[in-house]
Amino acid sequence: MRSAISSATPIVFVVDDDISVRESLESLLLCEGWQPETFATAQEFLIQPRPVVPSCLVLDVSLPDLDGLDLQRRLGSEGSDMPIMFITGRGDVATSVQAMKAGAVEFLMKPLEPNILLDAIRESLDRSRMAIARESEMCALRARYASLTRRERQVFALVVSGLLNKQAAGELGISEITVKAHRRQVMQKMQAKSFADLVRIATRLGPHRALNSTSSAGVALWRKQLPASCH
Repeated sequence: MRSAISSATPIVFVVDDDISVRESLESLLLCEGWQPETFATAQEFLIQPRPVVPSCLVLDVSLPDLDGLDLQRRLGSEGSDMPIMFITGRGDVATSVQAMKAGAVEFLMKPLEPNILLDAIRESLDRSRMAIARESEMCALRARYASLTRRERQVFALVVSGLLNKQAAGELGISEITVKAHRRQVMQKMQAKSFADLVRIATRLGPHRALNSTSSAGVALWRKQLPASCH
């Protein structure tokens, strides 16, 4: 999947109510080998399907319906991580600060300097590629986790929490040999090369994925080794 994404033509969305800006940017983007998608309003952009390919948004601050900052907030509330570059003909410091604090890559004044805009777009597309790659990896991890049986998930949670095989066996009321067999299956299914690798995988999945054990001791140990942001 990652190779297909990396070879896909990046899309640069442009939202600006000035047709001359849209047309000039469309020509510039085509020359760079990117696919331009232009819109006169924020609403037109919002109803357009956005395929999972590297992409970014060149966004005018002043628009006839939702303005640029409102659209930025709307995308953020939807969980979008699409990089945004603002363009404006009459910007002010307060607006630019607000946009940048909300995660904008750049805030550029019209008339646009092509090289500066192109550099910002390249940076944005690189960010988009990395975000897609991370999400692809997480989807693969979740799929592997979904392939575990209920007992394998319990063993997974207990061993990465720090319990020895014997202790995990006691918690689950099964033999140590059975725990070892489940542990091998977990390692294989999760494609973990080592125990440390398995712990890293568990941390990436988060406690809501791995905490399926009824062991309060195991839960406490598991939470203790997670970063604070995961609690």
